This record gives sequence, structure tokens and C-alpha cells, in this order.
Amino acid sequence: MSAETERPAPAAVNATGVEAYAPAEIAKRIEAVGVAKAKLPFLKLFMLAVLAGVFIGFGAAFYTVVVTNEGVGYGVARLLGGAAFSLGLVLVVVGGAELFTGNNLIVMAWADRRISTAALLRNWSVSYIGNAVGGVALSVAVYYSGVLEPEGTAATAVRIAEAKLALSPPEAFLRGALCNALVCLAVWLSFAARSVTDKILAILFPITAFVALGFEHSIANFYLIPVGLLAGAEGGVMGLAGNIIPVTLGNIIGGAGGVAGVYWIIYGRG
Repeated sequence: MSAETERPAPAAVNATGVEAYAPAEIAKRIEAVGVAKAKLPFLKLFMLAVLAGVFIGFGAAFYTVVVTNEGVGYGVARLLGGAAFSLGLVLVVVGGAELFTGNNLIVMAWADRRISTAALLRNWSVSYIGNAVGGVALSVAVYYSGVLEPEGTAATAVRIAEAKLALSPPEAFLRGALCNALVCLAVWLSFAARSVTDKILAILFPITAFVALGFEHSIANFYLIPVGLLAGAEGGVMGLAGNIIPVTLGNIIGGAGGVAGVYWIIYGRG
């Protein structure tokens, strides 16, 4: 074999000419960030989690508007709606917030014993509760602001909520797992970025894909289901729980196991 063929492949380079972080470097960065996240003071963590719930809710609200009156056709409407929903994770990653589903990647730091199980569960529980508070609060604010049009976005909100509430637990679980695999991959790719533009582009395609494919995101559902119920969807608190519980479990499996666990096996273990 010649010296020419033995040369390693060049690293990815972005538009600025600066090399993007390689996957092994991404793993190290995510572990370091996971340690920092696990040490956040309670109030700071909770407030950042509330912000994340609101941010994801804004993305979901934007999605609702874009898919209303699908004159462009089913597939195109879902593609555009997914791109609109990407706003939520862009705000979380670039603006700074604590999103439960993205924080499933903290498992990499836990698996390398850099944080304790208690610290991992503390971050997950506080971020999850804060996300829920933010999402539900935004749903109430949007509904009572009067921006939902009865024959337009309000009807879409009802349709979205009722479709989610009609899912069986196995369907909700599997859609949750598939969803958070893509969400955590979006976050993973954003750690390769050297600029804000890089981060946005890294987020755009995985998030657009999960939304267009009809997968389930527990934190988005804390906005989408309550706002639909307020607008007149059939269901209630028990219906919300029947969706959120299996979707959340699926999100954990898809994110913590399907992405963080697999990449830890490849790049982690000390």
C-alpha cells in the first residue's frame, strides 16, 4: 500500500474554512457539557428548563400555523411544518436552555462514571418538569391571546391533539423512540459546529425529518395537546397522560440508548 493511500481522509470543513469537530471530539465535548449540566444549581436548571419548554412550544405553534390549510399537498406541508418546528431546537441550542430530550445525551458522562446516577436523574427530573411548565404555560398564553382562528389554526390544533390522543401506547412509545433518536442526533451534530450558522444547519434536517415523519416528542406534546384541548379537542388530563407517559419512555430509549449509548460504546469507556 502506498503512502498516498494510507493518508487519513480530510476532516469536514465548513464555509469559513475551519474544520468541524470530528465524532470522537464531539463525544468528548458532550461528556464535558454533561458534567457541567449535572452540576447546575436547582433554580438555574429549572428556569433554563422552563425556557426550553417555551422554546419548543414556539416551534410547535409555528408548525401549527404552517400546516393549516395544506394547499401545497400533504408531503410538502409536513416538510415545511418540520422546518418551522426546527425553530424550537434552534432557540434551545443557540439561545441556551435545558431540554429534557436533548439532555438524554448526559448518559455518556454517566456511563463513563463522571457523574452519579443521582445527578443524572436530578437533571432529567428538573428539566422535564420545567419543560412541562413552559410548554403548558405557553399553550394557555397562546389560546387566550386570541391568535387561534376558529376555522383555521384552532381547528388544526384540535386535529393535532386528537390524533396524538388516539395513539395506542405501543405506537406512542415507538414514535417517541424514533423521534428522540433524531433529536439527539441533531444535538450531536450541533456539537460539531464552529459557528451559529453551522449549528442551525445541523439542527434543521434531523428535526424536519422527525416532524415530517410523524414521530412524537414529549415536550412538544406539553404544548400541542393542552392547546388542542383548550380549543375543543376530545380528551382530558388522563388522555394527556396516556400519550405523554409512553412517549417520554420512548424518548429516553431512543435518545439515551439509541444515540448516547451507541456513541459511548464507540467513543467512550474512559
